[in-house]
Amino acid sequence: MNDVIHTADHLDHADLATLGEGQVAYVKPMSSDEVTRLFPGAPALQPGLDLFAVISASGAPILLADTRDAAVANAWANDLQTVSLH
Repeated sequence: MNDVIHTADHLDHADLATLGEGQVAYVKPMSSDEVTRLFPGAPALQPGLDLFAVISASGAPILLADTRDAAVANAWANDLQTVSLH
């Protein structure tokens, strides 16, 4: 356990941002009103829709789905382990 703490003490922000990249994806519930902030190129959506974003370990948006199951299935299909964000 001390080795893990010691190693973590030497990680900078860039190292932390890429930790889990290509292995972990975050599933974040969001409303359609928030989509343009995370997905700037997304088309206009009906306001008030409940959606789910899949986000890479570094915070880059990967995809947007209308159900949590669809978001998780797509992440798994791309060999990404999912973690929920609230």
